[in-house]
This record gives sequence, C-alpha cells and structure tokens, in this order.
Amino acid sequence: MWLYVLKRIVLAMAITVIAVTLLFVMIQAVPGDPAAVLLGPRATPELRAELHERMGLDQPLPVQVVMFFGGLLQGDLGFDVFTQRPVRSIVFEQLPYTIALILTAIAWSVLVAVPLGCYSAMRRNSVIDKVVGVMAVATIAIPSFVMAIYALLIFAVWLNWLPAIGAGSGFWGGVTHLILPAFVVGIGWVGYLSRIVRASMLEILGENHVRMARSFGLSEGRIVARYALPLAILPTVTILGVGMAHLLSAAVFVEVVFARPGIGTLIVQAVDSRNYPIVMGTVLVTTVLFVVSTTIADFVNAALDPRIRGDL
Repeated sequence: MWLYVLKRIVLAMAITVIAVTLLFVMIQAVPGDPAAVLLGPRATPELRAELHERMGLDQPLPVQVVMFFGGLLQGDLGFDVFTQRPVRSIVFEQLPYTIALILTAIAWSVLVAVPLGCYSAMRRNSVIDKVVGVMAVATIAIPSFVMAIYALLIFAVWLNWLPAIGAGSGFWGGVTHLILPAFVVGIGWVGYLSRIVRASMLEILGENHVRMARSFGLSEGRIVARYALPLAILPTVTILGVGMAHLLSAAVFVEVVFARPGIGTLIVQAVDSRNYPIVMGTVLVTTVLFVVSTTIADFVNAALDPRIRGDL
C-alpha cells in the first residue's frame, strides 16, 4: 500500500508541474498587453517598460516559467499589480469560501444520491425507479448558471426563504448564505451519481458472492450494505475525484450569480483586469485542488479494493 501511495504522489506532482507549465504558457499567449490595461491608454512607453520589467514580462517565456517555479518553491506567488499585496494572501483569503461551497455540495449530493441509487437498483423498473431516472436526466441537463438564476428567483426573491447574495457574517449567517449556492452546485450531481450507483449496484447484485450471500439467508439490506455497496461505490468515488474540475467551473458561475466571494469570483475579476499574478495564483490553486482530489479518490479506491494497488 505504501509503495502505491508513493508512486501516486510522485505522479501527482509530475502532473501538477506539467499542467501549471502549460497553463502558464497559454495565459501568456492571451492577446492584450497587461501593462497597457493597467496603466491606461495615456501611459508612456517608459512606464510600460518599467511595469514589464517589474512583472518579469520583458524576459523570454522559458525564463518566466523558471522564475515562476523558483518563486513557487519559496512560497512566493508574486504580488497583486493593483494593491501590491501578496497573491498568496489574496488567494487563500478566498479559498475557504470555495472549498466550503464544494464540500457542502458534494456532501449533500452523495447523501441523497447513494440511497436513491441503491433503492432504484433494489426496486428495478418500479415507479420510484422511473421517477428518479427522469429527475436525474432533467437535473443533469440543466446548466449550473441557469439553475442558479432560477433558484435565486424562486427561493430568494419570490418565497424569500433564503438570502440572495453574499457569504453572510457569523456561523449561522454563513450557513444560511451557503444553502442555496450549495444546492445549485450539487443538484446535478444527485442525478448523475444516483444513475452511476444504480448501474454499479445492478452489476454487483448479479455476481456470485452476492448470490451466495442470499443462499445463506442474509437479508437484502445487509447484503447491499456489506457486500454490494463497498464495490458499487468505487465508480462514484472516482467520478467525484475527476469531477472536481466540473465542480470548480460550476462554483465560478454560482459565485458570480450570488455575488459570493471565492476563487471563482477572483478568477473572473483577475482575467477581466489582466491581473496576471492573480490569474496564475488562482490557476495554480485550482490545478492543485484537482490533482489532490483525484489522488485522494485513488487512495480511497485502493483502500476499498486491494486489486487496484497493483495497477500502477
């Protein structure tokens, strides 16, 4: 197991370096001079050259990449070109809001989707199974930003049950402001995960060890909980790890619609103002989040199914 963990960590580090390098190159290739955007059209060539030098944009691209990773090894992500605050401080101020949103969305969607998927598999082709299937397709098909707009109109404006914008203050204020955005991010995953759990459960329930458990007179509930669910949940864990990118993109739209602080809002503002240090800091953090989530998913799968440990 420890050898598997070591190999997976090394692979994750290599993926992070390659992904960040490619993203850095693509960001630098975006049209537009950040110095011209920051200083305005009346800036003199001397001021633009000074800002280029301060931001390291006067160096060749390979040198910029090396400088970026050199600062990264020292924990330095650069400085905000507007406020001169460390990018690290700005990003990590916003990161908890996004992590809380994503984790809450994952938690409630899993708690709802797994029982729905198990019940649908145990009551195959029943009315409940068909209703869950229709609702799953409907929620998956609706984009997150459309769901966010309608959820805001219905629950915040018309019914006035929940607050519409911001992150709130204090514990209960933060909880009430988190309910609606987490619902929007997680609703599509309820249908998606319930279908995956159902398909996996149907496959596992037809295997030999499950039929043998039935022959010993074990109850269907115990068979599902002890012998079928630990194997049927493996694709769900994998999908959640890989789906971190989708969750982050959904969080961007949701944070903008609900005027909620977070990485998504920070990325939109930084791209709009050509604030390259902030863009690279947020891109780095989101990339690390994605790699870490997939690595954790692999560890969980390896713990649930020892056969996976020999595949890497």
